[in-house]
Amino acid sequence: MLEISYKKECLEAGCDEAGRGCLAGPVVAAAVILPPDYHHPLLNDSKQMTAAQRQKVRDHIKEHALAWAVAEVSAEEIDHINILKASFEAMQRAVERLSIRPEHLLIDGNRFYPRLDIPFRCEVKGDARFANIAAASVLAKTYRDEYMAHLAEEFPAYGWERNAGYPTKQHREAIARHGLTPHHRLTFIHDKDQLSLF
Repeated sequence: MLEISYKKECLEAGCDEAGRGCLAGPVVAAAVILPPDYHHPLLNDSKQMTAAQRQKVRDHIKEHALAWAVAEVSAEEIDHINILKASFEAMQRAVERLSIRPEHLLIDGNRFYPRLDIPFRCEVKGDARFANIAAASVLAKTYRDEYMAHLAEEFPAYGWERNAGYPTKQHREAIARHGLTPHHRLTFIHDKDQLSLF
């Protein structure tokens, strides 16, 4: 069973991101402050949940969380500052959008470089141990998947409604045939990716 938070004596926001390893689209992060009695039987690391489960839990989180927010950093920004910094920036933007200022942040991962004056703790695989991080992972992933599905309507050749911008064989073959879009991360595209297709 997931623990609600790490510091139970204060308002703690769980933070997680989605889309770090993609060739296209933004990196998206969410921040969530849960009430101390929050529970949903399906809540887990979003990668361990089905799409239908994520949708159901997402709606429940939005209805019952004390505060939640989602933010993104674009592909262009990722190319400018690198994906690690972009992931941290997306989390901080999400925290800034919360309707309640948290007293502590619980970050999924092993490092975090903050620009906000809020104490934090990093937890490796925290999305499988803490409910507030798991909730953030669900919001970040569902938002990003919907975002990429919307982009797929404009750029149907790349299969983003299925691969969400990750480097699948179909996605790389589409790049080879159709070239790059304004939503591709230029620093993630390498000649070897194209050469490996032939």
